[in-house]
Amino acid sequence: MSLNRNLLFLALACGIAACTPSTGDGADVSSSAAAAPTAMVSGVDQAGIDRDVKPGDDFDAFANGGWRSGFEIPADRSSYGAFTVLLETAEKRNAELIAGIAAGNPEPGSDARRIADFHAAYMDEAGIEQRGLQALQPRLDAIDAIASRADLSRVLGSTVRADTDPLNYTNFHTDNLFGVFVAKQLQGSNHVASLMQGGLGMPDRGYYLSDDKEMVEARAAYQAYIAAMLKTAGIDGADARAKSILELEIAIAGAHAPVVDSQDVHKSNNPWPMAEFAKKAPGIDWSAFFAAAGLDAQPVIVAWQPAAIAGIAALVGSEPLPLWQDYLRFHALDHAAWNAAARGPGELPSAYTDLAFGFHGTTLSGTAVARERGKRALDATSLALGDAVGRLYVEKYFSAESKAMVEEMVHNILDAFDERVDSLEWMSAGTKAKAREKAGAMRVSVGYPDTWRDYSDLEIRADDALGNRLRAELHEYRYQLSKLDRPVDNGEWWMTPQTVNAVQLPLQNAMNFPAAILDKPFFDPDADPAANYGSIGAVIGHEISHGFDDTGAEFDTRGNLSNWWTPEDSEHFKAATAKLAAQYGAYEPLPGLYVNGELTSGENIADVSGLTIAYMAYRKSLGGEEAPVIDGLSGDQRFFLAFGQTWRSKIRDAALRQRLLTDGHAPAAQRAQTVRNIDAWYDAWNVQPGEQLYLAPEDRVRIW
Repeated sequence: MSLNRNLLFLALACGIAACTPSTGDGADVSSSAAAAPTAMVSGVDQAGIDRDVKPGDDFDAFANGGWRSGFEIPADRSSYGAFTVLLETAEKRNAELIAGIAAGNPEPGSDARRIADFHAAYMDEAGIEQRGLQALQPRLDAIDAIASRADLSRVLGSTVRADTDPLNYTNFHTDNLFGVFVAKQLQGSNHVASLMQGGLGMPDRGYYLSDDKEMVEARAAYQAYIAAMLKTAGIDGADARAKSILELEIAIAGAHAPVVDSQDVHKSNNPWPMAEFAKKAPGIDWSAFFAAAGLDAQPVIVAWQPAAIAGIAALVGSEPLPLWQDYLRFHALDHAAWNAAARGPGELPSAYTDLAFGFHGTTLSGTAVARERGKRALDATSLALGDAVGRLYVEKYFSAESKAMVEEMVHNILDAFDERVDSLEWMSAGTKAKAREKAGAMRVSVGYPDTWRDYSDLEIRADDALGNRLRAELHEYRYQLSKLDRPVDNGEWWMTPQTVNAVQLPLQNAMNFPAAILDKPFFDPDADPAANYGSIGAVIGHEISHGFDDTGAEFDTRGNLSNWWTPEDSEHFKAATAKLAAQYGAYEPLPGLYVNGELTSGENIADVSGLTIAYMAYRKSLGGEEAPVIDGLSGDQRFFLAFGQTWRSKIRDAALRQRLLTDGHAPAAQRAQTVRNIDAWYDAWNVQPGEQLYLAPEDRVRIW
């Protein structure tokens, strides 16, 4: 599971998903400097502290209130925070790399040429306007030619992409009717493809089914957006068609499983033999669908959300073909006009992309203006050619010394986890041994992968921005399908080096820490250890702890779904998890809208446990000595302030509402309050009963 599911590439996460930008997220260097903690000996930004707030009343406001009161979110962002500083550092470096590549006139057929041509095509605004829907026309022609359910099934199968990931990025959304995830079996040693629910143009089923005022307004805006896109494409009767498309998506949403259910690996472990799909999910011509999707040779496909797959298939069989054609036309236009992965308008003429930004950027996320094209071009290039860009990135910007220091920190924090397990009074010796075995076998990868992806068969043209993106998406899908014929590689990376994020991989019992997150303000090789352990150390502890959260604890040393707990230990773990869910469920970030403690459970466990072991590792790093007082702060105070300032963030209400409904991470302000479960925090800040964050010792959640 990633620190942030929203940042899949450079921009990316979110960063941490709860605090990094999800859409419309570019800003100038002055904004970056305003959010970056001021360089001080202590390693924390004392100017950002609000000393009128007691740490024990609101640690986020104490650590970040001074910064927040004087900072305005840039107009082209839905949020801004400490993670954004890292994003902008990586973005600036990518800009330098790509400019240097283009100036060097790279060899045809080389990765450098692909990077230069992809970026140039995206920046060719006049060419994009001139080409119109040209790159999309083959898909639109295929939709026009649908004359039977078999034809419809083939078109649906041909649009499937590898754009969902329920375990690593915890990304459950695809605008295609279905998504595919290829990974090791939940129980076994071979790769398998999982079919996942999709088909919604808005972020989650709640946008379609909720009677809340904001959701009703979102549906009205979405219907208007659908109609406007169809009119722009010259399709008559657009208003009536838009109404019918929305009604179809409401029906699809009604079939969807909630995200909390999709997170449950036991509910998702449904390997269906290919022949079973026609019996269990009638309505689709599954033979035609899987052949078009390139999956017809697979004996088994996992139905991740079986009831949803059956419900969607029934709609394919029951709803009129012309309605499905309208639905597919709109989604083809929407996908091309809004590049969700690059968090901004896509590669169609501005008549389409302006509409797309108005809905996705402004209505759903509250962003006033779109990110400038140059920044979107960097993200799009980095996403499509991630390893090609990443290889150059680490060669220039990631030192061997930083890699060695972070690897040492990871192993120190793993040692702290081992000691923590030994100290748990509630856990049996047998379960402790299994936990230590799993932690000891955890594969740690820092900075970059051992091997790089091959893009030699990916056609990139300097005059075809949308075609480049569509071919890159298909190339990624075919790469994922190719794994079905190969042994599982436990060293495989699921992020690129220029990604501002980190991830724990339960099926591989491994962790990736990309180079871009290992930088200021999170990591500084010259900084005070308290700041490094409180910031990047807590991130490292978070990812280690994901191996033992409510999902990770279901997997054994070899990454197999397996019960390695005694019944008594399992019950204690579930009770503590429920207690933490209730704690987070009491937070009310927006009036009447609370954190979903169940949806965010795994991330909350990882935050509490990760901070616990990062603190233990920090204290051990002192070698029994007390840390010096620097700038009037003790070592423990600097540690916890560094953690709190990691979650520095401002976010627009529309974006916050979306995240509360869809994101497996609690909002940043609430994640900063993790400290209330750590005994040492009370001592560091003299937190007393009666203060708002105070928890009696027996009420502090201690899972690991």
